Amino acid sequence: MFRRKDDSASATLDSTVDPVATEGPTDPRPGGKGRPTPTRKEAEAAARARARLPKDKKAAAKLLRERRAAENAKMREGMKAGDPRYLPKRDQGPVRQFIRDFVDARVSFAEFLLPLLLIIMFMQYSGTEQLMGFSNALWSITIILVLLDSLLLRFQLRRQLKRRFPEEPLKGTTFYALLRALQIRFLRMPKPRVKLGQRLPEKY
Repeated sequence: MFRRKDDSASATLDSTVDPVATEGPTDPRPGGKGRPTPTRKEAEAAARARARLPKDKKAAAKLLRERRAAENAKMREGMKAGDPRYLPKRDQGPVRQFIRDFVDARVSFAEFLLPLLLIIMFMQYSGTEQLMGFSNALWSITIILVLLDSLLLRFQLRRQLKRRFPEEPLKGTTFYALLRALQIRFLRMPKPRVKLGQRLPEKY
């Protein structure tokens, strides 16, 4: 008699418990979601985000293009400013930052290579023998100066890298520095953050 009565009372108590309240943060039942149930605030925020998208496909595509353009512009500005969050992998890290500053703080003859090439081409196609002869001499002098300046850059840079970053590998650092030096200063990306002749900090 008492056992049947206890079982009936237990069943009555179980039926009054809210199954949602006892389910907990995740649903362990087979086939359940396996993740927390969104709160009303989260569901409303998601609904508002969906509602902001236009129903028309063309308008939705236009909105997505505008958002993508805004993100690209934000990334470009971040790269110009040297923000590590927007830099490509090859530009990340204190070693690459030091190389950029080291190159930007000195005058590299290599950055004048492109303007000099334009001048040499103009003289070559001028039709004047005197200018053509002078352009050949200027081309030879330019190549020699670029090679000598590149060798000096490599020597000075590697000496500084070994002193400042003794544990870091030097593979690829010379090529990275030469590519930076070949670019005209105001076209370099990320933008130079040091002035010509500026003394660089010891720690990066």
